[in-house]
Amino acid sequence: MQIHELEPGFAITSAVSPTDLDEVARRGFRSVICNRRPGEAKDHPDDRALSARAAELGLQWRAIPVAPGEYGEADIEAFGRAIDALPTPILAFCRTGKRAVHLWAHARSQQASCDIPALLSAAHAAGHDLEERRPQLEAAAGQR
Repeated sequence: MQIHELEPGFAITSAVSPTDLDEVARRGFRSVICNRRPGEAKDHPDDRALSARAAELGLQWRAIPVAPGEYGEADIEAFGRAIDALPTPILAFCRTGKRAVHLWAHARSQQASCDIPALLSAAHAAGHDLEERRPQLEAAAGQR
């Protein structure tokens, strides 16, 4: 499992299994956000096994399921509330990490202290190019 820190207290990874959550807990994460939709793949019929294992390990669990590229303002707001409210460090995941990094960047772009080039750089370092989303991120930053 490759975990990429995007900012202090927040990281992303690709798909995790219930047994991967043992490593997540060992690495000191206190919360997990799942962005996978139920039934999106054979390896993810739903999040029941994951959320149950997270609870056994004392990890806070939040599911914000979204389809790839299909998330709106309500999803971004829910993600932002989750990263502001959950105990840190937080690990967010989806199948590849792309949805998690997109939701993180969009949620953070709405904060007063947002540095868009830093968001893009953090995403790039984690293997995700957000340059195509720069206009939306800058627009959100300009509206605060």
